[in-house]
Amino acid sequence: MGRAQGHKTRDKNKAKLPQVPKNMKSDGLDVEFDRDLADHDDLEAMARSNAADKRAKKNK
Repeated sequence: MGRAQGHKTRDKNKAKLPQVPKNMKSDGLDVEFDRDLADHDDLEAMARSNAADKRAKKNK
């Protein structure tokens, strides 16, 4: 058996693998956010996100 024959089966398997596992895919639905219902952790996360966005835009 030549070397090329051993590689054929291995290479065929790679093409059949999915790029993203099904359990990690989102359904594409947007979730509405209400600031009135947000707790302290949500507001802190939003502030950190906004600060990170400003730093990213500043570096460009």
